[in-house]
Amino acid sequence: MARVLPRSHSRAAAVQALYQALVNDHELEKAELDFVTAENSDKMDTKYFNGLVEGVSKELDTLDAELAYAVDRDLSEIDPVESSVLRLAVFEFIHRPEVPYRVVLNEAVELAKAFGGEKGHKYVNGVLDKMGSKLRAAEYKVSKERRKKS
Repeated sequence: MARVLPRSHSRAAAVQALYQALVNDHELEKAELDFVTAENSDKMDTKYFNGLVEGVSKELDTLDAELAYAVDRDLSEIDPVESSVLRLAVFEFIHRPEVPYRVVLNEAVELAKAFGGEKGHKYVNGVLDKMGSKLRAAEYKVSKERRKKS
């Protein structure tokens, strides 16, 4: 069985927190973040988790505007789990250039499989592939060329 890394746990907890805020239609309270953090504290990178949740929450409008490029409908019509995963991944594409494009994409697909609907991961993969070509153009191009050669 593969070992799950602290940043993977951070992403999973961040999706849970973002989902909770989205379905309850409110900003995250410290108590809610403390609960999610306490539940996962021994497994995750808490600093990374906080950066993701705070960053996505602060930049929601910007992230949604970016996603409009690749989604086929209004974000309010997308399953809340998938929209939380998409926002998180786009945030990482933009603000975490040290995290490779493929890692962001693969982690997002795995989160959609774990928490989302039956075929939600396929939608997430398609949207983020398109977003990667826009937001990480050079890295995306190299990745595509490598896959063609193999």
